[in-house]
This record gives sequence, structure tokens and C-alpha cells, in this order.
Amino acid sequence: MSQQVLQHLTELAYQLQQAKLWQSEPIDAEALASTQPFCCDTLRFEQWLQFVFIPKIQQMINENQPLPTSIAIAPMAEIAFAGHAQQQALLSTLNQIDTVISQGGV
Repeated sequence: MSQQVLQHLTELAYQLQQAKLWQSEPIDAEALASTQPFCCDTLRFEQWLQFVFIPKIQQMINENQPLPTSIAIAPMAEIAFAGHAQQQALLSTLNQIDTVISQGGV
């Protein structure tokens, strides 16, 4: 299960790069300290995926920690990526991540 999640995270990173939504410069630590869902007050959604979600899930898997039992990232992506040329590819990958994690974690 964890290998499948890691593969989907790699695909998500690739999709973000293809959509020109991947950021090469790091994010300020203050922006990452937000307590709002998706750091919506300090980051764009794609930044949250890149700098918070992907690293956190990878870390949890690497440390054999249990993954969340229920996540729903795709609905936020529908809003954040509305009208973007790569919206369907991003939504597809995020739906797969939601499904795999919600069906059992590690």
C-alpha cells in the first residue's frame, strides 16, 4: 500500500511540474507554520501540495507511521485548479491518492 501511495505522490509531483505549478525556490518557514487548512492563508494550493502534503505523506511512510484514514484533497483541487489546462490530470492523480489512502493507509 505504501509503495502505491509513493508512486502516486511521484506522479503528482510530475503533474505539477508539467502544469508549470512546481516551484523551484523554497517557501518561507513562516508560510509553512500556518494553522489554516491547506495553509490557505499563506500558500497557494499547489504550494501546499509541494511543500506540505507530499513531504508529510512521504515522511509518514518512511517512518512507518499510520497514514490518515480518510482524506479528501481532490475537492479542494477542483476549486484551486478550475480552468487550468492540466486540471483533469491533476484531479485524476489526487483522486487516486484520496482513494488509496482512505482504503487503508499503510
